[in-house]
Amino acid sequence: MMTTNRMPPLAEDAWSDEQRALAQEMINGPRGALLPPFEPLLRSPELMAHAQRMGEYLRYRSAIGQRLSELAILVTARHWSQPVEWAIHAPIAEAQGIDLRDIRAINAGDEPQTLKADERLVWRFCQELHGERRVSDETWQQAVAQFDEKGVMDLVGLCGYYAFLSMVMNAARTPAPASTAEPLMVREAE
Repeated sequence: MMTTNRMPPLAEDAWSDEQRALAQEMINGPRGALLPPFEPLLRSPELMAHAQRMGEYLRYRSAIGQRLSELAILVTARHWSQPVEWAIHAPIAEAQGIDLRDIRAINAGDEPQTLKADERLVWRFCQELHGERRVSDETWQQAVAQFDEKGVMDLVGLCGYYAFLSMVMNAARTPAPASTAEPLMVREAE
């Protein structure tokens, strides 16, 4: 269970010129702020720069669109028990059209029951990739038919990128921001 934040936000007056420029780039971009995942990453500015640019593409311009991207992010946040990503993305997923019943089922670790066909495919693809560390031929073929190879690669990228952010924040013990989302349920083994 998370306790003390190991890498709290750095004081702005202590930022290097490189850190300041990268933080400003993020603030000026679609995120509009230096969000919690990037507080620990600011300590490694070049890593943060590459990560934030990949994340900006995946979150805002992926080939599968924002609704399905947000669903992939939730499945990844649940897999990694990452409360920051959950708090940020559960309300966005709902606003993008993911049914609240399905969001709650994912949170509980249950199979969602009311997903649309494309959402069910994304959920299954992400579940297989995270849980089995591979994707079955059947799921792969369905995903390529639905999203083409670019969309499938973006879906893999979403899973990998948000797993990376989850590892960063879980290791740093980054606390979740105040949110209107239901908190991420902690599994017994955690």
